[in-house]
Amino acid sequence: MTATLEHQVAELRRANAELQQRLDEALAQREESETQKAAMAQIVEAINASRSDPAPVFDTILEKATGVCDAAFGIMWTLDNDVARVRAMRNVPHRFVEYLMREPPVIGPDTLFGRAIIDRSLIHIADCAVGEVYQKRAPLAVAAVELGGTRSLMMVPLVKEEAVFGILAIYRQEVRPFSDREIALVRNFAGQAVIAIENARLITETRQALEQQTATAEVLQVINSSPGDLTPVFDAMLEKATRLCEATCGQLATYDGEFFHFVAVHGSQEFADFLSKNPSIGPPGSDIGRLIAGEDVVHRTDFGLEALPATAHARAFAELAGAKTSFMVALRKDSLLLGAVTVYRQEARPFTDKQIALLKNFAAQAVIAIENARLLTETREALEQQTATAEVLGVINSSPGNLQPVFEAILEKAHSLCGVAFGSLQLFDGDKFRAVATRNLPAALTDRLREGYSPGQNMPNRRLLAQ
Repeated sequence: MTATLEHQVAELRRANAELQQRLDEALAQREESETQKAAMAQIVEAINASRSDPAPVFDTILEKATGVCDAAFGIMWTLDNDVARVRAMRNVPHRFVEYLMREPPVIGPDTLFGRAIIDRSLIHIADCAVGEVYQKRAPLAVAAVELGGTRSLMMVPLVKEEAVFGILAIYRQEVRPFSDREIALVRNFAGQAVIAIENARLITETRQALEQQTATAEVLQVINSSPGDLTPVFDAMLEKATRLCEATCGQLATYDGEFFHFVAVHGSQEFADFLSKNPSIGPPGSDIGRLIAGEDVVHRTDFGLEALPATAHARAFAELAGAKTSFMVALRKDSLLLGAVTVYRQEARPFTDKQIALLKNFAAQAVIAIENARLLTETREALEQQTATAEVLGVINSSPGNLQPVFEAILEKAHSLCGVAFGSLQLFDGDKFRAVATRNLPAALTDRLREGYSPGQNMPNRRLLAQ
């Protein structure tokens, strides 16, 4: 009887212990769930408060991921042209930080980082110190273990559809694998990071599109307000092109069929002074020479002197302007080369497709401005010629018996329309050429021309003109 009672008491105690354990687990799960909900709420709040800059969101995500998952430290990478860049860190050991700042991760199938990106899959390692990648001495794995003290690791790629934006990684400095709930939570955090990146991208693209539309409208306004004067158009265009393309400097040149004349320069004054004194003929092999040969764009990212054409302009471009990356666009009307616009950076960073498209748009506007100025000049010249002809005819009609006012009017209009400083109108009387009208000539030369000279003589000019 006593034994039976003791057995029943033991069973009750065991049942009570199981119930207490279940209650404790339920309370822990409830507390963990509340903590996770609070963490997610704070991340969402950070996203709403910083739509154009994901950096504060990344910091919040790392804080919550390491805290809720009881990790020692965490790192957030994003991908920029297939290069991984650290965007946020939390509690990372100093020596590991120094390594990360010095060595971007290798994206390849033999690295954990590369596998996460290439396969778009989560990486969970229970003990990095005995893992295959560490044993093969992959650089990031070795640095994580030996500089960061890493043992358990979780890497989650930031994925949207087929695109990978980066990696969220958290680390423990003891061998303690992450639970399924922790893995699911960090996956959720990674999804929030993608939302932050996409928000920033959309806002940036919208802002850039608005800036480009505004810049285009402002350049068109300058074109309309200065139809016959290209200088303000080129200056405005070049300023906006360099700013929106994130370039250091720029230049715009017109082509007369033989030389390129630099009519606008934005940036290095030393290089601008060189260009003002040195028009370019565009030798074969040079960037300008390639435009003359028929290319429409030249994108150069290698400005080592050994890679440049052996020309004074190329050397000045690299040495005086400090160019490391440049993009040049031809100004063409149909197949006729009118000039070129160039922007460049003092760092080795290629221009993006959107920046290239923007510069091409500015080049098209430059062609419009050049054509407007040409048409306006031709129209004005034609009108001036018609007006001058009408005025000469008016003098003829008003002086039917007196030719001298007619000769004077003809000479004055010829000088004005042809842009010359001095000259004469001479008639041949069967014996000599005699000046019947002169303009801005020295008195001695005027007298000599009025005296006349025979067809076999040279016209007296230089010696008397110099007096």
